[in-house]
Amino acid sequence: MTKFEIDEDAVRKLAALLEDTGLAEIEYESGGQRVRLARNGAAASMTYAAAPAAIAAAAPAAGAPAADDAKHPGAVLSPMVGTAYLSSQPGAAPFIKLGDSVAAGQTLLIIEAMKTFNPIRAPKAGKVARINISDGQPVEFGEPLMIVE
Repeated sequence: MTKFEIDEDAVRKLAALLEDTGLAEIEYESGGQRVRLARNGAAASMTYAAAPAAIAAAAPAAGAPAADDAKHPGAVLSPMVGTAYLSSQPGAAPFIKLGDSVAAGQTLLIIEAMKTFNPIRAPKAGKVARINISDGQPVEFGEPLMIVE
């Protein structure tokens, strides 16, 4: 097993962010190392591990976001960490499909965070040009979920 240098300042900052925001858990990855802090009742626990090399070396999957998708003017970015779902329940029709025309404010998907389902709405009217996620996929804050042009 590889030995890790623990950046105590970073852990303290993450713990403070966890406390300030009231989140149940927070995960941060940088330089092939991952830190995850989670509340278990009143106490907090911490996991500190290397990101698996296989993940870092894996080629992007088909439909993976382009490097500049986050900067695209039609990017729909994740406002939170959670699990993205493309339909309201298992087996239901998806909210949208590639190529669909959407209205501003229309629900595109939902993100489950802390057992709450949050609708992610279209920021503008347009056509769904790219869907970067799959149903049930974990997403990070600021991750480009799809492109509406």
